Amino acid sequence: MSTYAIGDLQGCFEPFERLLCRINFRPKHDRIWLVGDLVNRGPASLEVLRWVRKHENNLVTVLGNHDLHLLATAAGLRKPSPKDTLLPVLQADDRDDLLDWLQRRPLFYREGSTCLVHAGLHPQWSLEDAASHAREVEQGLREDGGRLLLEALRAGAADEWSENLTGATRLATLVAIFTRIRTCTATGQLLETYKGPPQSAPKGFRPWFEIPHRRAPETTVVFGHWAALGLYKAPGLLAVDTGCVWGGALTAVRLEDGRVFQEPAAPPD
Repeated sequence: MSTYAIGDLQGCFEPFERLLCRINFRPKHDRIWLVGDLVNRGPASLEVLRWVRKHENNLVTVLGNHDLHLLATAAGLRKPSPKDTLLPVLQADDRDDLLDWLQRRPLFYREGSTCLVHAGLHPQWSLEDAASHAREVEQGLREDGGRLLLEALRAGAADEWSENLTGATRLATLVAIFTRIRTCTATGQLLETYKGPPQSAPKGFRPWFEIPHRRAPETTVVFGHWAALGLYKAPGLLAVDTGCVWGGALTAVRLEDGRVFQEPAAPPD
């Protein structure tokens, strides 16, 4: 049995199908870890969701920021963006089943010495902190149809994490860390808006995984969300977002031996 970590799909179903062929995915034998952002921007979010739902027993996926945007939009709590490609999902006959399934996905998953998250972990968190904070958000998503949690996203995140945060601001900040963190300061100040490469980050901001004395170095963190970082392999780190939706490639890494498989966004002529 092999386990493959695959980067942000974002509705890129055709490259995903080709990548599954490339790795010779065997549903009865292999497993897939998806880093979230299953939907949006790409042309086939509905097809992605249906495939993932069908194969749920052979995979793990965590929630990404675009997945939460879909849930909030479907609940009428967020206005669609002109760049969204979510309408086929929202109009599908099986939308309720797909959205209910998506809403029950975790933000953080750990198996042995490897964990899965969409964007990253706050450098001040231990793995136990990460698991506990993820459960806070997941519980919010499963109570009252997730309305309170999804409404909290409109409150906006705090600039800096603190255990003293409460209410909607606390939930929004937790979501921001799990699904949008890329860089922060040594004191943990967040910069959600920066999307560029690590070396061009604003002064004082570094990738979350380069902050000195990060508290959770004892495991390998598999994550996506940062297309400008690209494929990044280092001790304890595996980043697999290679920008398929932006014309790059879709990447799979076999966790057992680190072998990399990539499929271009557009099929070769």
